[in-house]
Amino acid sequence: MKSTYTTIDEYIVTFPKDIQVVLQKIRATIRKAAPQAEEAISYQMPTFKLHGNLVHFAAFKSHIGFYPVPSGIEKFKKELSAYKGAKGSVQFPLDRPIPYALIAKIVKFRVMENLEKAKTRS
Repeated sequence: MKSTYTTIDEYIVTFPKDIQVVLQKIRATIRKAAPQAEEAISYQMPTFKLHGNLVHFAAFKSHIGFYPVPSGIEKFKKELSAYKGAKGSVQFPLDRPIPYALIAKIVKFRVMENLEKAKTRS
């Protein structure tokens, strides 16, 4: 497994085909929810940026890590309560359906949050 990626494609291709499908679907879900966001690699993870970091995601042995910063976790605390998580992250187990609709809702919330912050900065 490569330790330095420059694109999300480079990252995704390092995983088994079944995990690649999940990662591509998460990527497409984020892209649809935040079409103006830019793709990047940050902390060696696929990242979407819009006036700063929007969300990160990553694959692990038994789960997908999703990182919408603490405010994204807090706002959807009830919906995320079925999953393991921490202050700014949540783990979606690979042996359960990935909640793509919830990911989209969180991303849309983060877009509004980042656009609001950008407006107050200018």
